[in-house]
Amino acid sequence: MKAKVRFFAKNAKTPPRVRLKSGQKICIQCVFWLLVCIQIVSANRPPRFLIDGRSEIVIRLKEGPDTPVGSLIYRLRGLDPDGDTLRFGIRDQVGSDILRIEAISSNEANIYLVKELDREVRDEYSFVLTLTDGNLGEGNFITQSFLLLVEDVNDNEPVFKPYPSAITVKEDAPPGVLLTVEATDLDEGAYGQVLYNLQELDGDVENFAIQTVNGKGVIRLTNRLDYERKSLYQLRVLAVDRANQGRVNTGTAAILVKVQDVEDQPPEFIVASPVTRISEDASVGTSVLQVRAIDGDRGINNRISYSIISGGEEHFDIDSSSGIVYTISPLDREDPSNSNGAYILEILATEESHMVSPLPSATTEVTIIVTDVNDEEPRFRSDRYIGEVIENAQQNTPITFLQDAIPEVFDYDQGKNGTFELYLVGDKGVFDVTPFKGINEASFLIRVNDPSFLDYESVTVMNFSLVAKEIVTKDPKMSVVPITVHIKDENDNFPEFTESLYTVSIPENCGVGTTVAWVQALDKDSDNYGTRGVRYTSLGGSIAHLLHLNPISGVITVKQAGDDNFDRELVSRHYLTVEARDDQGKGNRNTVQLIINIEDVNDNAPMFLANKYEARLLENELEFENPLVLEARDIDLNGTKNSHIEYSIVGGDYRKNFSIDPNLGIITPVGGIDFEQLPGDNSNIRPIHLTVRARDFGSPPLSSTVPVSVYVHDVNDHAPLFTQAVYRRAIPEDMPGGTSVLEVKARDGDGSAANSALAYRIQRGAGDKFVMDSRSGLVSVASGSSLDPDRTDPKTTRYTLTVVALDGGIGDQQLSASVIVNITIVDVNNKPPVLIEPGVVHVMENTQVGTTIYKAQAYDLDEQPVLRFAIDKSASYAKNEDGVPVSLAEYDYLSLWDLNTIDGTLKVVRLLDREKVEIIKLAITVEDMAAIDDGPKQTASAMLTIVVEDENDNNPKFRKPFYKTSITENSKQGMHIETVIADDADKNRTMTYYLEGSEELRSFLHMESATGEVVVANRIDHEMYSWLNVTVKAVDSGVPSRYAVVDLFIQVLDENDNNPIFEPSPFEFRVREDAEPGTTVANIVAKDADAGDYGKITYLLDRVSTQGKFLINADTGALKVSDWLDRESQSVYNLVVEAWDNYQFGYLSGESRNAFKQIIVYVEDVNDNPPVLSLPLDCVTLTEFHNHREAIVSITATDADDNNTPNGRVQFHLVAGKGHELFRFEQVGGDANTGRLFAKQSLKDRFGNYTLIVEARDLGIPANVVRGDLHVCVTDYNDHAPIFVHPPQNVTIKVPENATIGTTVIEVRAIDADIGPNGAVRYRLRQDAQGAWRAFALQATSGALRTAKSFDRDKQTTYQLRIEAYDLGLPTPLSSDLDLTVYIQNVDNYRPRFPYKHIHLNVTENVQDYSAYLPSVIERDEIDRGDEPMLPVCYYIVEGNDGGMFEVDRNTHRLTAKALDREEKDQYLLTILASEDCMTKPNYEERLDAMSTLKVHIIVNDVNDNSPQFVTKIFTGGVTTEADFGIEFMHVKAVDSDEGINAKISYYLLGDVKETLTEGLENLAVSPFLVNVETGAVSLNFDPQKGMKGYFDFKVLANDTDGLQDEAHVFIYLLREDQRVRFVLRSHPSEIRDKINTFREKLARVTDSVVNIDDLRVHENKDGSVDNTKTDLYLHLVNGEDHSVLEVDQVLKLVDKNIEQLDDLFKEFNVLDTQPAEFSALSAERLSSSQAVYWLAWSSLLLGALLLLSVLAALAQRADYARRLKAATATAYYKSFQHENLHFTVFRASPTPGESDMTIRSSGGRVPNTNKHSTKGSNPIWLHAYENDWYKSDDQISHSERDSLDENAVDQDMSNEKPYFITTAAFPSIRSTETEPEADQGNYDFYQQLEQMKNAKNMETTEL
Repeated sequence: MKAKVRFFAKNAKTPPRVRLKSGQKICIQCVFWLLVCIQIVSANRPPRFLIDGRSEIVIRLKEGPDTPVGSLIYRLRGLDPDGDTLRFGIRDQVGSDILRIEAISSNEANIYLVKELDREVRDEYSFVLTLTDGNLGEGNFITQSFLLLVEDVNDNEPVFKPYPSAITVKEDAPPGVLLTVEATDLDEGAYGQVLYNLQELDGDVENFAIQTVNGKGVIRLTNRLDYERKSLYQLRVLAVDRANQGRVNTGTAAILVKVQDVEDQPPEFIVASPVTRISEDASVGTSVLQVRAIDGDRGINNRISYSIISGGEEHFDIDSSSGIVYTISPLDREDPSNSNGAYILEILATEESHMVSPLPSATTEVTIIVTDVNDEEPRFRSDRYIGEVIENAQQNTPITFLQDAIPEVFDYDQGKNGTFELYLVGDKGVFDVTPFKGINEASFLIRVNDPSFLDYESVTVMNFSLVAKEIVTKDPKMSVVPITVHIKDENDNFPEFTESLYTVSIPENCGVGTTVAWVQALDKDSDNYGTRGVRYTSLGGSIAHLLHLNPISGVITVKQAGDDNFDRELVSRHYLTVEARDDQGKGNRNTVQLIINIEDVNDNAPMFLANKYEARLLENELEFENPLVLEARDIDLNGTKNSHIEYSIVGGDYRKNFSIDPNLGIITPVGGIDFEQLPGDNSNIRPIHLTVRARDFGSPPLSSTVPVSVYVHDVNDHAPLFTQAVYRRAIPEDMPGGTSVLEVKARDGDGSAANSALAYRIQRGAGDKFVMDSRSGLVSVASGSSLDPDRTDPKTTRYTLTVVALDGGIGDQQLSASVIVNITIVDVNNKPPVLIEPGVVHVMENTQVGTTIYKAQAYDLDEQPVLRFAIDKSASYAKNEDGVPVSLAEYDYLSLWDLNTIDGTLKVVRLLDREKVEIIKLAITVEDMAAIDDGPKQTASAMLTIVVEDENDNNPKFRKPFYKTSITENSKQGMHIETVIADDADKNRTMTYYLEGSEELRSFLHMESATGEVVVANRIDHEMYSWLNVTVKAVDSGVPSRYAVVDLFIQVLDENDNNPIFEPSPFEFRVREDAEPGTTVANIVAKDADAGDYGKITYLLDRVSTQGKFLINADTGALKVSDWLDRESQSVYNLVVEAWDNYQFGYLSGESRNAFKQIIVYVEDVNDNPPVLSLPLDCVTLTEFHNHREAIVSITATDADDNNTPNGRVQFHLVAGKGHELFRFEQVGGDANTGRLFAKQSLKDRFGNYTLIVEARDLGIPANVVRGDLHVCVTDYNDHAPIFVHPPQNVTIKVPENATIGTTVIEVRAIDADIGPNGAVRYRLRQDAQGAWRAFALQATSGALRTAKSFDRDKQTTYQLRIEAYDLGLPTPLSSDLDLTVYIQNVDNYRPRFPYKHIHLNVTENVQDYSAYLPSVIERDEIDRGDEPMLPVCYYIVEGNDGGMFEVDRNTHRLTAKALDREEKDQYLLTILASEDCMTKPNYEERLDAMSTLKVHIIVNDVNDNSPQFVTKIFTGGVTTEADFGIEFMHVKAVDSDEGINAKISYYLLGDVKETLTEGLENLAVSPFLVNVETGAVSLNFDPQKGMKGYFDFKVLANDTDGLQDEAHVFIYLLREDQRVRFVLRSHPSEIRDKINTFREKLARVTDSVVNIDDLRVHENKDGSVDNTKTDLYLHLVNGEDHSVLEVDQVLKLVDKNIEQLDDLFKEFNVLDTQPAEFSALSAERLSSSQAVYWLAWSSLLLGALLLLSVLAALAQRADYARRLKAATATAYYKSFQHENLHFTVFRASPTPGESDMTIRSSGGRVPNTNKHSTKGSNPIWLHAYENDWYKSDDQISHSERDSLDENAVDQDMSNEKPYFITTAAFPSIRSTETEPEADQGNYDFYQQLEQMKNAKNMETTEL
């Protein structure tokens, strides 16, 4: 073992270069090399970090994904003078686990990031790196500080601080600040600054705004709100950071603004029928109508009370709560006090508000019409009439009524009910009455009609009757009055009155005996016939019964007083007739009119218009809010004292406080009223009750009184008053938040609770330190606030609070008081001292001992602190010049100093050595010794940095013994080559570098003297200079200067010095979203100036940006679509294209250059999304009186397509549905996609439920359309009376005399155009005077009229009935009447008979309005006529009219027919029944009614109205090249629905036969095909030869005898015999033939090909035998695009590919096998002997091979069976595997019971759904996972050695599967591997490409 000699040198310096003498030089060199060898052999020198002269390694990394995990962040380099292998490490500390160090060479290591950085979690990491060469001893390392700074990226969204999610704003709130929100962003800089934006859910943001103020969002109200317009706003506040590039983050906050309603709207009537009818016979309390009003303020919804303020108060009242108007007294339409039976009611709706005065109100008018009921009969004014007439009276002379008879008749019913006719009964035509008809009221006269009968000698008295009878047909009322006419002897002079008219006046209070008038009559006749015999015989008129007429004197006096007839207020004038007769009252008579005027007397007291009066008076006010006006009326004569009224206040405790205008009745306060002086509770209203009297000036005067209530409202006229003038309190500074400080109290003198309620608040001075309870006045410390005076700026030890007490006044009426609260803060010693930051102190290393270098300074915010200083040894540390921490064991740097504990001075007590320590960090602490005993220690600390300054005494030293580097040729001037760095242990390390060497070499280089950087000075040619070797000299800045030299070796390299450059081209491209995969979007071209591989461009595409939707051709740069696009999922793709040169050879080695280009691909919208229609689920309800100009409902639709294009814009249409013609849609403008439904016209009588088919159609081409049902319900109004439809008019009905009780006579039916209860019809019998209604019963709902008793024709033969049909409408049902005459018929009556039983009619089809009259029935026998009425005979169709094609007029017997179609039905048989029942269609029973029936046979004659129609528009067929000339190989067929000659069809070939892709037919001169005119058979017109190809198409024409025609297209394909495919079906051909077209169509649809059936025959086995249970179906398939005939293998592959879709079809037709059509077997004559030998040899080999396979199969059976059992017991039945774009499904199967394992063994064939996959003729069982083998080649597909169970085994190891799965969609050039081995060799080899891909190193491109 060699001895180790350690050699230590404190400063190893490079000796300066000086010139010595040769002898001295040799000696010195020997000594030098000897020393070097000794040190190399014996000393281990420590390694060091190479960090280019820096004291600390500082790197900056971006947080998050910008610096992904695994990134190389730094490369460490070290230097070991001994050349030992270095080991780099990192000291364990918090955060060191984010880095990983990995050595890459003996002196280098990489630092990798192993955890993602997050600046918001930690923004700085400080690590200590370690370095050792393994020889420093255990635990000893060279250390280096490593600082990792984390840079911010915008990865945090703004987050809102807690905020109220809902706020309430009054609708009358003025604009101002509503709310302040604040969001914080953890990012820094612009990324962490937040701006605010505002959105509203409905876009309604004009009322709100947001401003960003000091980082907060201030939401303002900009306009006044309206609750009635919108009551809810949904605001969305967006907090957006201020990132000016890259990602912009947004945070959202949702705020609900609720608008609080205020009372600013009067009530609104929502239900008020304008006109309502009520029958006059309605009982008291009947509800007439209902009005309904709601509060106009929807958010308050005060209660509404109702009252009637005018019109009909005596008959109607209203429920104040419900609004129901009802009757309070009996109604009489004929009452003269009403206006023609109509009442106009003015209804007041008053809102019961506690906030608004006067109360809001609204009025509406409703009209109530009293409908007439025939309840009045015509009545005469007198019970009997006695008259006389002279015997010589002429014709038309009226008789004179005697006594007090009034010749008037009246009936005050309405309309016909009040119209009556007058006629005489029993007068024998002597007299007549005039008028003969009257309405309501009429005066009548009875005149002489025939004077010849007026003979006094023959008759002196005539008695007869006068009849007044209503003209209504239903139950007319009548009155009869007896009349007696006396025939008097002639007296030809008549008394004459002295005045033609007497007018007198009497007071209305006249008494009995008062003289009214004196009338006088004179007669020129003598004696009793003259004046002497004049007697005043009669006084007639309205008050005649109250007066007395003296018959002799003619004086009229009052006989009876006090009756209403003397009441002037009722009747002021009376008209009477005074009669005077001569002959002592028995002779001629004359009359005169007497007018009596009634004079007024004060007999009516004044009456107030209201029962009571109320008014509102504010406290201290001199006027009412609304004038208080009282009004009384006196119905005595206007303009007289009797009706003049005077008002006065006569009662009330406070009546002296008010005055009243005696004439106008206006009450006013005398002075202000103090609310507090009135008695009452604490409410804000106190009443004053007065009594007012109204007195007239009549004699004597009359009066009445009315109560008046004055409601005095409290006014806020007392301000609050505090109980103390000033409040004071002292509290400690550490009082916690929420602690109560003091309570203030105030009082308010107002009388009402609302005005005296107090609220407290701090007006100023709290400084956010104190809060106040608004109710109790309690002042508390604010939560979270600090009272420490030292923490406030400026320092505050006293707070002067101004506390305000506010009373309950509103707005300007609110009063307040304030008080001062002084709060003093008492200091507590609870704060630690503060040590002033020491900073950095520089000390030279030779500083003398005892020198003071620093003085610590500290202060304490408390009042009397005691501070002491000390050095914290545990927190102090030091570093040497390399930044390596120095331990106390190495060098006691703490003993160098002395710190004075009192004044804090720091002195040097030992000499400093900078080489041992350069930076000293002293932790200086200070403690307050006067802190409170029970509190924590009050200390502070700071770090003093002492820097020891150095002296310059070391030579420079290069970091490397030599420098070797390389540079590429053609490098540009200034290009960096190498940086040589020399270090100097001294601090003055400024170096100057120089190049030494030949001038020629130095001309290529330039040395930066200050940095040591060597750069290119001139162009360097690699072929001229492959190396540049120079010397670098480093000279320091010392005096004298020192230097060092080092060799620099530069290798010149050949380079790839040109990057690829993209040619200028657009960067934006567009592609339709329906572009198929493989569509070229753009061709990207890049160029490279280099040649060879350096200039070859390879294009790659960033996989992230493409999202699998695009790929690029690596060689050509063609950008293509690789997958289906969807604009609605993504509309823009930002793709990054990379262009690499030398990619094949230089990519992995880093010798490849690249360029990037960003292109934008816009996906153009295609109209591929239908609109989504939003319709209301419930029925939209409206009334039939809906205004058709108002929208009914609005509907919306959305469309996922681009709304900026027609594809996303939606229009609405009504296309169908019940009643759709009544409505229309109106499109709403803008992008709302909204439509409004309107009625086209008035919906009156259109009530009902309508289901409208709404179509939403976008504007794209072609348009997408969706439809939905919109339900509209039009409600009915009862405005239609029932109308009888059966029978429609009054009729006579015959009922057999022997009809039993309950026999249905007729079922009447009436319809009502209304619906619901308004349209529900009920029936009842009206009672008649004769009682006929009692013989029948009428069912109320069905209208069935039945007999209620047995009939006796001898007693009564006819019954007159009146049936009323009425509806159930409210409030007034409507009705109509029907009169029926029921005739009781003899039992043995005659039934109608036809003269013959059958007739035949011929009708030509399509004839409009065909008609014929049917024969009449036979006349009845004479013996049966009797007295029965002649009733009409009606005809009915009772059988054969199933389609409703015929109608017969029951009365005229005319038979009509609609246009008939013979092709639908060619004959009809109708049964006609004749019946005398013309009301209802009889129920036909052939057994009973056969004698009255007629059979009508109708034959429909054909016309040629149908053209021939081909069974299909395209006929396809095929003919093989081996077919014979003239063969008929297919048929075209057309059908004609007509018959006979009209249906005869002829077939023709139209035009030329078009040949396409044909070969070998160039010399064909004739048409290749012929069409048989009669049969449509297509025959071959040429002799096909082998090698001929192509297909033909031509048109065929089918026409009938009249030239009607149709065309079809025929395609015929030339095919080889081996292009046919045979399907074997388990059915006989006869069973298949009818369904073969279905098979062909489904197969064609699935395979997307043209399928032609060539033949259908019984199955032939291989041995030539026939199997009748099977069918061979021969067909061929044609490519629908290029019309090429598919080869057999292509057909089989199509079937295989679509086997899942064909599964149901093959099962339906029992397809057993699919295989090529077989050729004919070779005949023996064609085989030569050599061929026979050849075939025998091969047959022997084949049989041997089969025998060998059988033996192997038998040997494998046992193992195979065991394996299947294992698979069958697996737990998973279904398992899916997915790998990238592949998805395959594995199914497990087990043998069917009873079958062997061989039954389910899969054969090796690849044609599924054939007999190769079936057993025993059953339907196919799919066991082999053929769908999972698409990516395998034929040699990889398992056959006999491994079936599907092997591949689907549960424990199967899939680790050997190839790792690459590439779909052919991604590589259009790669075809499916399921082709046969002899496929095109030019196709891309799949697995060869995969092997090439394995050689690529992690190619991150989409196409790979």
